[in-house]
Amino acid sequence: VQLQASGGGLVQPGGSLRLSCAASGSVFSFNDLGWYRQAPGKQRELVATSNNFGSTTYADSVKGRFTISRDNAKNTVYLQMNSLKPEDTAVYYCKLSQLRRDYWGQGTLVTVSS
Repeated sequence: VQLQASGGGLVQPGGSLRLSCAASGSVFSFNDLGWYRQAPGKQRELVATSNNFGSTTYADSVKGRFTISRDNAKNTVYLQMNSLKPEDTAVYYCKLSQLRRDYWGQGTLVTVSS
């Protein structure tokens, strides 16, 4: 399984970005897809997850600002990020979990700065 993330970049505070992550290879019908992030000097943390049944979870710090969605036909997960703050600056990673294994994408950098 390979994951390709895209959509990161530089944005001003209050702006928006949309991240995408496409999975390819042996992707099974039932899986969990999620976004994590790692800021400089900090541990990687969960941002949002989504499963095939439509259940989603969010970190408290992004609730109401970020929205995770997925297109199962395309094996793609998205993260719509609105009202971005400087503290959202991090490398964002997507993860696919299936059959008790985790697969990570390469990460995409999001920088929120004026």
